[in-house]
Amino acid sequence: MKYTENISDIARLQPDYLGFIFYEKSARYFNGTIPELPSDVKKVGVFVNATVEDIIDKIEKHSLDFVQLHGEESPEFCEKLKSQLLKVDQDENVDKDKNLEIPAYAGILKVFSIKDHFNFDELEPYESVCDYFLFDTKGKLPGGNGYTFNWEVLKDYPSTKPYFLSGGIGLEEVINVAEFLRRQESQYCHAIDVNSKFEIEPGLKDSEKLEVFIKEIN
Repeated sequence: MKYTENISDIARLQPDYLGFIFYEKSARYFNGTIPELPSDVKKVGVFVNATVEDIIDKIEKHSLDFVQLHGEESPEFCEKLKSQLLKVDQDENVDKDKNLEIPAYAGILKVFSIKDHFNFDELEPYESVCDYFLFDTKGKLPGGNGYTFNWEVLKDYPSTKPYFLSGGIGLEEVINVAEFLRRQESQYCHAIDVNSKFEIEPGLKDSEKLEVFIKEIN
């Protein structure tokens, strides 16, 4: 999301998450102020090889609920980020229950790019330092490439960690998404992530198309 009025329009459709890209090279780069959103619409900040300090600055500035790491972030980086997020959470919310599965301050999504094959051994070092995985299509750009990867790959998903399914999903994929969600490999699919196939221009979403998609999926 990029434009204030459009953000408010899409929020009225009650998506679970709205994404804001804090990567300056992206045509969807967000450098504005997020309007007030319904409490059940979570704000996700998308970062590509950013510093821990920059991520925490954006979390505090925009009250982000989740951080999506879309670059080459290592397990060590994720561990450092998570420890800093939990430290901030403890400092600012000393009475909160620290046994929550998802940190109360901001959860971490780590993105992995797939085309026709994927070595799921890559996930193991991230298991303890991320709250969700996100599987996107491998392409020239970090995201928003506009086409799907081979979902058959997920038949070999070895983890129980919930994941987001992403990459080129549009209205023409509704039947395929519905079929996928009935299959065994979707049992840990937490959310369907959509982007470029619902854009009028980068960062500007078509609310009518999204409304149709949401109704069809539900």
